[in-house]
Amino acid sequence: MTDLTDLGVAAIRDGVRAGTFSAREVAEGFIANVSKAKALNAFLVETPDHALAAADAADAARAAGDTLKPLAGVPIGMKDLFCTKGVPTTAASLILEGFTPQYESTVSANLWDAGAGMLGKLNMDQFAMGSSNETSAFGNVLSPWRRNDGGNAPLAPGGSSGGSSTAVAARLCPAATGTDTGGSIRQPAAFTGISGIKPTYGRCSRWGTIAFASSLDQAGPMARDVRDCAILLEAMSGFDAKDATSLDLPVPAWEAGLSGDLKGKRIGIPKEYRVDNMPAEIDALWRQGIDWLKDAGAEIVEVSLPHTKYALPAYYIIAPAEASSNLARYDGVRYGLRDLPEGAGLQDMYAATRADGFGDEVKRRIMIGTYVLSAGFYDAYFTQASKVRTLIARDFEQAWAKCDLLLTPTAPSSAFALGEKSADPIAMYLNDVFTVPSSLAGLPAMSVPGGLDGAGLPLGLQIIGKPLDEQGVLNAGLALEERAGFTARATAWW
Repeated sequence: MTDLTDLGVAAIRDGVRAGTFSAREVAEGFIANVSKAKALNAFLVETPDHALAAADAADAARAAGDTLKPLAGVPIGMKDLFCTKGVPTTAASLILEGFTPQYESTVSANLWDAGAGMLGKLNMDQFAMGSSNETSAFGNVLSPWRRNDGGNAPLAPGGSSGGSSTAVAARLCPAATGTDTGGSIRQPAAFTGISGIKPTYGRCSRWGTIAFASSLDQAGPMARDVRDCAILLEAMSGFDAKDATSLDLPVPAWEAGLSGDLKGKRIGIPKEYRVDNMPAEIDALWRQGIDWLKDAGAEIVEVSLPHTKYALPAYYIIAPAEASSNLARYDGVRYGLRDLPEGAGLQDMYAATRADGFGDEVKRRIMIGTYVLSAGFYDAYFTQASKVRTLIARDFEQAWAKCDLLLTPTAPSSAFALGEKSADPIAMYLNDVFTVPSSLAGLPAMSVPGGLDGAGLPLGLQIIGKPLDEQGVLNAGLALEERAGFTARATAWW
């Protein structure tokens, strides 16, 4: 029999329904893998009991002849940004160490209601601020990949959902949740050779998800392939009255609608995404992706998104501004860390708690955000950035008059070594150059693996769609997946 941990969501779901294997066998296999791979530091908390209880419920329902739930028998990893009732949730920050929510996030509740089990809480960049998973207070996540040039430098799994990308790529779980503010699902998916989709802003409830930048944060799935992403996204999505930004729309049957036939579709190639000093391998993969979409029946057209060059500066004003507001709640008074020096007053407690509890990158963004929101600078920075955001969204709207979807690279490079860019925040921020514009516009976007670079590391292609057109994005992703035939996987060095 195939090792059960090599199976994805669809194969596990179908095998459990058919009785080919039991849900408990699946859960036990992944629990064993998690235990063996502690060196990767992907999990902050392991919850084998949760996974086994869900598996036993699935097996009991099948034995009784009951209709199985959509994700019955499927154990997943949960990014530590989602509050989970009775299970510690820290956002990978010391300031929330020891915090155990007494409520369940809507996204995780939806997944448990669909029959999924939880293998544990996944490591991440602190408060989702980072592109390499080096800002976690609980240590770096290591990518399961290594370069084939004989070097043994540990590589970044991407961020902020680096624990999720590593766990899926290393076969520690068949799928995981992620969140994407400026590319934090798509970039780590590209770095580790898996698929991940950020849906339209509002598709997945933000209630119970620890906030970074509220107008940008959006949950999404990360999995082995496009079909598995579609299955998980269906379970995660839906209207939530507790979230004022939640879209009151029915959830489409994305898996049933999957098709790699793109006849009649126009795919736009934005000329502004051909950035200076783009690596030849990234450009070659992009051109290969164009050929694959042509082969799938699509028409290729060039489009212009003229304000793309302003996307990163606008993002790194808007996101820190929102973060500085959202993170003001962490004051040492109500929950989490409290640092109270002897004889200190209230203001001293605030300062000491935040100094000890927040990491350097979080402090940097809070300070930037506080500055751009301050009197005298609000109009010069935040108001201007908001106007630029509107222009970026307008660029996309005008592009949709010429095309149905866009194809771009996901990231400007393959995975880099840990520590290689951490001393240069600007170099780190440039990792999001291809993913930030669609986040600012609230559009659905997906990364699928397209091939390997010369060092044997994965490279991803990104599909961007119109608002609410997750089906179009998934279908184009499937067309790329079918033609790329990407089967490479990391060698189990750990």
